[in-house]
Amino acid sequence: MAQAIARRHTLSNVIHRQVKPSAAIPCPVRTAAPVIPSHDRSSVIVNYQVDSASETHRAAVSKLLARRGWAVPAPKQKLTNWSYTVGEIGQHEVDIRVTHNGLCHTDMHMRDNDWGISGFPFIPGHEVVGEVVAVGSQVTGLRPGDRAGVGWISDSCRCCANCKRGEENLCEKGYTGLTVAGNHGGFQDICRVNADFAYTIPDGLDSASAAPLLCAGITVYAPLRAHIKHPNTHVAVMGVGGLGHLALQFARKMGAEVTAISGRPDKEAETKSMGAHNFMIFGRDNDKFKGKFDILINTASSDVSISQLMSLLKVDGSLIQVGIPGGGAVMQVPLQDLVFNQKKVVGSIVGGRADMQEMLNFAAVHDVKPLVELWPLSKVNEAMQHVADGKARYRVVLTSDWQ
Repeated sequence: MAQAIARRHTLSNVIHRQVKPSAAIPCPVRTAAPVIPSHDRSSVIVNYQVDSASETHRAAVSKLLARRGWAVPAPKQKLTNWSYTVGEIGQHEVDIRVTHNGLCHTDMHMRDNDWGISGFPFIPGHEVVGEVVAVGSQVTGLRPGDRAGVGWISDSCRCCANCKRGEENLCEKGYTGLTVAGNHGGFQDICRVNADFAYTIPDGLDSASAAPLLCAGITVYAPLRAHIKHPNTHVAVMGVGGLGHLALQFARKMGAEVTAISGRPDKEAETKSMGAHNFMIFGRDNDKFKGKFDILINTASSDVSISQLMSLLKVDGSLIQVGIPGGGAVMQVPLQDLVFNQKKVVGSIVGGRADMQEMLNFAAVHDVKPLVELWPLSKVNEAMQHVADGKARYRVVLTSDWQ
C-alpha cells in the first residue's frame, strides 16, 4: 500500500460531491488520531461536551482511560491481548465502541512488517464499524449513539489542493494510516479517531456488510468511479476475491459490461450472480478476449503477467493496479504495446473523504454488499490463518466479543 501509485481525479469528477467540512485545525498542524482498546461495556455513554468539573464526567473519563485490544507484539508474531491508557478525548476526536472489523490482507502485511512501516506493539484493524460513545467539544457531524465507520486513512494535512478536493489519499504531505505512526486500529473495544475521518454508516447497510467496504470497497470503487466515463464501458476484473467480488458489483451498478477473470472455472456461476456478464479463465481464454476491454482492474495480490493483462485491453485502454503483492514486486510493462496502442497503466490507493461517503451511500442504495464470514474477535489469529490459506469467501468480519 505504501508503494502504490496514486490516482488523480479531475476537478469535474468531484466538484459536485460534498466533502464533510474539516475541523478548524490551522494549517499545517496535524492532529494524530490514536486508536484505542476498551472499557467495560456496561459503562454509560459519555458526551465530552459537558462540564469537565462534574463528578460524573471525571468518573467516566477515568474509566475510559483504560484500553484493551488484540495487538501484534513483534514482527510475524501472533496477536495477543494488550492493554494501554489514553488521555482525555481531544476537541476534534470521537470514541467508537467497535462492533465489527473487516479483516484485510493489509492487516497481515502490517503484522509481518512486509512494507517496513509497522511499529510494535500495535493493534491492527482498519475496516472499523461501531457506535459513537463520546465526541470532542468541536465535533459537529457525529453524536453518541450514531453508527460510524473508519477506514485506512486517519489523518492528512487538510491544507493542500488535493485534501481540499476531498482527495486525502493524495495528500501532498502524506496521509497518516490508521495503524502506523504509533496509532492503533480497530481490533479493540474503543477506537479513538479524528472525527473528520469517521463516516456515517447509512441505514441501508448492516454493520457486518459495511466494515469491508471501508477498505476493500473504497479500493475498487474510487478507480472505477474515476475511469468509467460512459455507459456500456467494458470492464474486466482480474481476481475474484475480497476486492474483486466487490469490483464486479460496483462496475455492474455503474452501468458497465463486466467480465470476471479467474483461474478457477468453478467460480463462473458465482461471479455471474455478483453481476458479471462474462467469465474468462486467465491463460486459457486470452486469445478469445484479446483487445476487448476498455478497463481492466487487477485486484490480484500475486504476481500476474502485465504483458498478458495489457494484451486484453482495447487501444487507449487502461490497466488499473490495486492489488499489491508483497516482497517488493516490480511491474514489467511492454513498451511497444503501451506506446503504439496508447494504453495506460495506473495505480490507485484507497480513496479520500469525498469518495468514501459517496461509496457508502452508493452501496446502500444499490445493494452492493460483500460476502462475509463472521468470526469472533477472540479468534483473530485463526481467522488470519484462514485468510492466508485462501479459504475466506470472500471477506472475514470479526465481531467484538469482549467479556
